[in-house]
Amino acid sequence: MSHQPPLPPAPVPSAAPDRSAPPPGGQPALSVRGLVRVFGRPGTPDAKVAVDRVDLDVPRGSFFGLVGRNGAGKTTMLSMATGLLRPTAGTVRVAGVDVWAEPRRAKQLMGVLPDGVHLFDRLTGRQLVTYSGLLRGMDREVVAERAEDLLRAMDLLGDAGTQVQDYSAGMTKKIALAGALVHAPSLLVLDEPFESVDPVSAANIRGILHGFVAAGGTVVVSSHVMDLVQRMCDHVAVMDRGRVLAAGTVDEVRAGASLEDRFVELVGGRRETGEELSWLRPE
Repeated sequence: MSHQPPLPPAPVPSAAPDRSAPPPGGQPALSVRGLVRVFGRPGTPDAKVAVDRVDLDVPRGSFFGLVGRNGAGKTTMLSMATGLLRPTAGTVRVAGVDVWAEPRRAKQLMGVLPDGVHLFDRLTGRQLVTYSGLLRGMDREVVAERAEDLLRAMDLLGDAGTQVQDYSAGMTKKIALAGALVHAPSLLVLDEPFESVDPVSAANIRGILHGFVAAGGTVVVSSHVMDLVQRMCDHVAVMDRGRVLAAGTVDEVRAGASLEDRFVELVGGRRETGEELSWLRPE
């Protein structure tokens, strides 16, 4: 039985190219087809299309960046892709497993770090990672070993007994990432993982993620920092107003320019403010 509600009658999302055929090179780590999310009551003036018939494939073993300005639909799309928000229409598959038809099986394959994640912050760091593993049905001894390994890798062993509510922003991101990794997923989906993170913590997180990809894992990371994505990722998709405007390898998408310049070219919106702010001159 289908779990997908019908497409609402209004507003009508714009047409998108048909990319229903499977990509070359085997099954993708994440495959999105015809994904739509409408907020508000369908058929009323306040209805808003946040994600507009998105088709996207994330190759296995890739470090995939999803870029877009604030409000582009990145978080909404990733929330649907990871089973946190039910789509209005469309399908999502993780390694061929339908996220909404087989949610438990699909979520076993994923590690997720949502934007603005709310943690059980009165647990200590060690307790939080342990809880994440036990919640997934892992053996307690295995969880204990992996928790120690992850705390060491995140440089958090010295703070393992401290409650997470007393962690800095960077430490909080790292302990949340440890919780997302403890069950050894094949796909990591991270929404703005470097926001409010200091440069040292960010460098450590990047090193861990690159090691994960080198070992055969797949990472999807959303960001609006173009330079970071260009340096970190090998694939990228540009999203704006709920639609994917371009997707492919970083070199393919940036087409000889910087990713930032290519992004601005695709989404538009740059304004010349020299005349409007001509008064803004120190005396």
